[in-house]
Amino acid sequence: MPDRADHVCPESVTRRWISRHRPQEQSLFSGIYGLVLASALGAALDATGEEADPGPDALWVMLTALASAAAHGYAHVIARRASADKAATASRRQLVLAEWPLVAAVLPTVGILLGAVAGWWAEATAVETALLFNTVALFGWGTWAARTAGHGWPSSCLAGGMDMLIGLVIIIANALIK
Repeated sequence: MPDRADHVCPESVTRRWISRHRPQEQSLFSGIYGLVLASALGAALDATGEEADPGPDALWVMLTALASAAAHGYAHVIARRASADKAATASRRQLVLAEWPLVAAVLPTVGILLGAVAGWWAEATAVETALLFNTVALFGWGTWAARTAGHGWPSSCLAGGMDMLIGLVIIIANALIK
């Protein structure tokens, strides 16, 4: 008689893995927000006709992400205070620190811009690469979120495609503005 382990359905293994690695809603929100923020800033800071300056651009992307994460976390603190929730200071600190995925999401864009500082490629190429990377990452986050919510592959890919549209809009706007 064959061992039961020989008959494990790959789909059930995939579902178990997905359910164990389900992203938190806050991580998804902050990660997607960070990708969109990095794309928009990268595109805006790469001005046509100006001297390329990817170092300060990378710094501005990082500082804006840190400020956005702090502001969003602090907004949660203010909302709790307004709702008369007398949570401990530690939980307020945790609300601010919970925004780390927003900062993490901009790191690839910052790294790509720093590659331009190192002379690996031109700033315009770095921005185009970052926009493409972030657009693909938006597709990945959207697909992953839908899969962990129990959706099948077709509807998950559709959800990822809808998230990817945000990145495509930024790419199109960047091309039209320049």
